[in-house]
Amino acid sequence: MKMALSLVVPVYNEEENLPLLYDAVLAAAEHFPRPWELVLVDDGSQDRSPEILRQLAARDPEHVRVVLLRRNFGQTAAIAAGIDHARGEIIVLLDADLQNDPADIPKLLAKLEEGYDVVSGWRRQRRDPFLTRVLPSRLANWLISTVTGVPLHDYGCTLKAYRREVLREFRLYGEMHRFIPAYAAAVGARIAEVEVTHRPRRYGRSKYGLNRIVKVLLDLVTVKFLLSYFHKPIYLFGGLGLTLAGLGSAMLLFVFVRRVGWGISALKSPFFQTGLMFVILGFQAVLMGLIAELLVRTYHETQDKPTYVVRERLNVDPPVRRC
Repeated sequence: MKMALSLVVPVYNEEENLPLLYDAVLAAAEHFPRPWELVLVDDGSQDRSPEILRQLAARDPEHVRVVLLRRNFGQTAAIAAGIDHARGEIIVLLDADLQNDPADIPKLLAKLEEGYDVVSGWRRQRRDPFLTRVLPSRLANWLISTVTGVPLHDYGCTLKAYRREVLREFRLYGEMHRFIPAYAAAVGARIAEVEVTHRPRRYGRSKYGLNRIVKVLLDLVTVKFLLSYFHKPIYLFGGLGLTLAGLGSAMLLFVFVRRVGWGISALKSPFFQTGLMFVILGFQAVLMGLIAELLVRTYHETQDKPTYVVRERLNVDPPVRRC
């Protein structure tokens, strides 16, 4: 039977929470579509989590799937591994620390049934320290929403539901699991948000800290580039190059007018060196844009990857792949 629902859970040092998580999922499963599976991905845990996962898999082989990674690759890689091994047409992500309540999953599924492709959880009442967790999260959510153009209250909430087809169009790297809704929006996904319960952590300690802010900011720069300029990088590099070249040319013209009109030495003016540097940098930026254009075309043509994404086909077959 075709799998209807896959719950994907990244796990890292959650030995005390795993049995409780399984019980909570089992209690909520009465409201799940049939069939369903729980995909638990251990991200190189150093406690008894792998042993407990093996026990859960032996206890409930019908529903529990376990993937053990060789070492700690990070949450994004663990989520990617879970999605790759999941068989469901609907994928729900949630954390293993029990701060996400599995009882909220039916609400996300009901929202999907209204015609949405992605439903994001919103932890409106968070049970975390305000200064170290809540405030940075709110600032990050505002920044990500502004940069990506996909307004969500809570990008950091792992509890989200996706239709599988929107996850096939991109791959995840770095800390980019939090940007999945932005990637999905780029391929035309319809996104909604529902309020979900957020509970205080009972066991273990959080793996998140302020040191992740730099990683998120750098990934946000990457996401903005991929969303806005991936198909036409010349617009970014060429625009920057022409701007620099224009400023440099204006400076050189100013130096030339001063030299001809007032006899002021051009070589001793800081405008001469600055203008010359801007012209050279502008020329290099345009060349980088042209090289990036060639790379993009090579990427699409060697993989036979189209520059569009089809939502639905009516009375028409998929195009034949080119040799």
